[in-house]
Amino acid sequence: MRRNLLTAAATIALMVMSGAANAAASVELRLSHQWSNKDIRNQVAQMVADEVAAADVDMEIKIFGSKSLFKPREQYKPLSRGQLDMTILPLSYAGGQQPAYNLTLMPGLVKNLDHAARLSRSPFMQALEEKMAEDDVITLVRGYLAGGFVGKDKCITSPEDVAGLQIRAAGKSFEQMLAGAGASIASMASSEIYNAMQTGVLNAANTSSSSFVSYRIYEQASCYTPAADVALWFMYQPLLMNKSTFEGLNAAQQDALMAASAKAEAFYLEEAKKQDAASVAVYREAGVEIAEMTAADFEAWRAIAQETSYKSFVEDVPDGQMLLDMALAVE
Repeated sequence: MRRNLLTAAATIALMVMSGAANAAASVELRLSHQWSNKDIRNQVAQMVADEVAAADVDMEIKIFGSKSLFKPREQYKPLSRGQLDMTILPLSYAGGQQPAYNLTLMPGLVKNLDHAARLSRSPFMQALEEKMAEDDVITLVRGYLAGGFVGKDKCITSPEDVAGLQIRAAGKSFEQMLAGAGASIASMASSEIYNAMQTGVLNAANTSSSSFVSYRIYEQASCYTPAADVALWFMYQPLLMNKSTFEGLNAAQQDALMAASAKAEAFYLEEAKKQDAASVAVYREAGVEIAEMTAADFEAWRAIAQETSYKSFVEDVPDGQMLLDMALAVE
């Protein structure tokens, strides 16, 4: 009887230890972003979460969207400190912590989304990811989103088209370039473009393809220059993770996360292309003229950027020229 009691006690102890080990292996990760649940960036995050759940590796990713956990521009710092596990955001938001990140929203560095995909996997991006590692951050999903221009009374394809116009630009570097082309700059959120064009405060605007549609700016525009074979505006918006948190996962969890991220990255690129095409369809249906930027237009814009945005970046960032050259070297 004593032997049976000892055996039972040992069995119970093993069960308790096994339960504790299983509990320890179960991981919950918090992912924060500013977007709605219909946004492409949320879809990317949800795909990663769903694929990880399907892998059955005792790991769950809980998504906190619509800036419910952190404000849009205040996510990178808690991520780097381990207060947040994952986020998907425009990397240029963290340009205050790492000025080099401002190159991920720079006119003329990207020509189209296929070019953007090559840039995402280039030595240039590896150099930026080394800076992320210093902040205890790694990249899981790489991806750019594109944008274009709208004009209230005219089409905008070349630098000459913005001379004398009051324009809203997406990002400091674009403001510098457009001012160099003779435009007057009005800074505001994308959500304010509609009213500003309606009241005559703006003659033109520059923002993402999705914002042009979601804010119904086609109701105030006569011409739309979308992201097509050649475009000017691209913003890098990756899914990031705290490096120490990733390294604390077991091998199966790390493998599941990387496999999910690879699938989501391919989806991100294809959906970004569809988003640009969908915006053209919406504007055309609304009776807005569609204009396309040519390769010559692109080079004219880049020439102005070199004297404005690029020059300012190189002056402000110690290794700025090296990073800029690396980005421009990607064909």
